Amino acid sequence: MIRVHIHALAVVTGLAFSSLAGAQAMSKEQYESGKKSIAAEYKAANEACASRSGNARDICKAEASGREKVGKAQLEAQYKPSEQATYEVRAAMAQANYSVARQVCDDKAGNVKDVCLKEAKAAEVAAMSDAKASMKTAEARNDASSAKRDADYAVAKEKCATFAGDAKTACLNDAKARFGKS
Repeated sequence: MIRVHIHALAVVTGLAFSSLAGAQAMSKEQYESGKKSIAAEYKAANEACASRSGNARDICKAEASGREKVGKAQLEAQYKPSEQATYEVRAAMAQANYSVARQVCDDKAGNVKDVCLKEAKAAEVAAMSDAKASMKTAEARNDASSAKRDADYAVAKEKCATFAGDAKTACLNDAKARFGKS
């Protein structure tokens, strides 16, 4: 049953992240409403944990806290989309999954618990590394795109050199418009 909790949290956060990829920027009102909704969901989830006892309660609270942190990170990423915001979502997911996994490991004892904790930490480190790599890849892709656009603009300018007068001016203006130069 504990494994189901971890798997469910991982699936939910994974689905939430995949929906973030196509997200559009939101209005201030939507953002504020989202913050209130996340707070209400956290409060309700946290109150639902009160009926549990022992480590099941700790796991429930870790799941509620994780969903809140991931939700806030996703909301920020939707409100102000960027590579950094996407990284923050992935980092929040990694930390939430680790927090739940740590609580699950508390039910174990001895070497089994030690192995469980090491596995949980390894999964967190892997997820954080993937998040960093993804952010760096996105930054490199943007840099490469910019460099290609600059090179194509230089070629277009050179082609315009064969013209004179109004034709050259029109050619240069067209090249500037095509490659986003001012």
